[in-house]
Amino acid sequence: MEPEITLEIDAEGLLCPLPVLRARKKLLALRPGEVLAIRTTDAMAQIDLPHFCAQSGHAYLGATTSGSVTRHLLRRGL
Repeated sequence: MEPEITLEIDAEGLLCPLPVLRARKKLLALRPGEVLAIRTTDAMAQIDLPHFCAQSGHAYLGATTSGSVTRHLLRRGL
């Protein structure tokens, strides 16, 4: 079951590092425990976003892909 999404943003068409930078900015505006969904088309986001979460104290909840768009779920850490 998918967690409740607090905010969803569109990073389709943006190349590395822009999806991570957008996610970082939006996560900082959320409260701990809230979930951000970010839609990307850059294949590197599947590597960069989990790495960013691990380095920043956020939780990477996984991704689903439909066509060329991948939707990543990130939970704001403390």
